[in-house]
Amino acid sequence: MQFLSRREWAFLAIIFVYSFIPTIGGLFRIPELLGGPAIAPVNPRAVSDPLPIILHVLASFLFCLVGAPQLVPSLRLRRPGLHRKLGRIVAAAGCVSALTGLWMTHFYAFPHALQGPLLYWARIVLSLSMFGFIVWAIVEIRSRNLIGHRAAMLRAYAIGQGASTQTALFLIAMAVSNTELLGFPRDVLMVIAWAINIAIAELLIRRMVAPRRSQALASNLY
Repeated sequence: MQFLSRREWAFLAIIFVYSFIPTIGGLFRIPELLGGPAIAPVNPRAVSDPLPIILHVLASFLFCLVGAPQLVPSLRLRRPGLHRKLGRIVAAAGCVSALTGLWMTHFYAFPHALQGPLLYWARIVLSLSMFGFIVWAIVEIRSRNLIGHRAAMLRAYAIGQGASTQTALFLIAMAVSNTELLGFPRDVLMVIAWAINIAIAELLIRRMVAPRRSQALASNLY
């Protein structure tokens, strides 16, 4: 993809690294869940019902990594066919990620130290929202509403990247306090991570919509 600028390549590199870090543990655990030797402390939820977590890890990994090139303007403009093909993969992976996340949140028995009421309801609402945004994006692109499509997918991507921002915040918190956060402080930090992602997405959407509004206003004046 020689048509990508250095800035776009740098953006992709950052997103790839940012997406890969929180999934390392899950990817390494998948062989164990499929019957291989244990390489990490046993997770009773994953051992008793491994399929949802396997699907969630793989789908989230695909959604975040394949979704990154979809945000690059040059790819959309110069390779629209590739953009559409990748978009189908991203939409399918995002739906699987959201629905498995919803299933695990409700049916897995989390200890209170790892999921209190705040985190439970945040996960429920955000999983449903992520799925809804992807469906909305599909409806918008079928209606030829490119701005609405991009806005919906950007919001879904911001939610899907929550684990990456959570990992970054946890590393910072552990470096400062030298202890692992548990209980309510942990729940709050995880919700803050999603809030940061959503706020950034909304700022990008405003920047995307602003030129269209200016053009519409100018056309109304003449």
